[in-house]
Amino acid sequence: MSRTDDHSAGDGRHPYSEQGGTQARHAQTHDVRREEATRSKAQDQGRDEFADDLVSDRGRADQDRAGEIGDSIPASDDKQLRTEMPGLHADDLKRLSILKAGTQLDQGSVYVDLNDLERGPFKAMGDQEASDDTRYVAKRDTDYEMWGRLVGQGRSAVVERPGDHG
Repeated sequence: MSRTDDHSAGDGRHPYSEQGGTQARHAQTHDVRREEATRSKAQDQGRDEFADDLVSDRGRADQDRAGEIGDSIPASDDKQLRTEMPGLHADDLKRLSILKAGTQLDQGSVYVDLNDLERGPFKAMGDQEASDDTRYVAKRDTDYEMWGRLVGQGRSAVVERPGDHG
């Protein structure tokens, strides 16, 4: 029994099944190698690092997340920070939230300490918390452009180990 392009109920609803299905039929009618060679590679270059750092927070209930709005203060409220970071304007500081002392850091989440920007971003371990000596900003609470200004483009977070800062 020969198959055609007629997909009416009379053909048994098995188009191209003896030829390997629709992918095989596509390969017969198209230059598949050329399609592969000309397909955009942007999707295959890997995930966005900024997005990867936010993945650990997805799927968690809001009440379970450390460093929420109630656990932070706007950086613009910190008068000393205004003089210590002259590169950031008042509008920039309004975009940052600093974790209050005693706030438990979320394990695996990425933070930066405004008191020690040279240290760079870090992934917190479960036993870490903000102190009076730190000004932690959570990456998940900071927009992409501002995070890049704070830590620099392309800087990867390192995992904090016991005895490290904080």
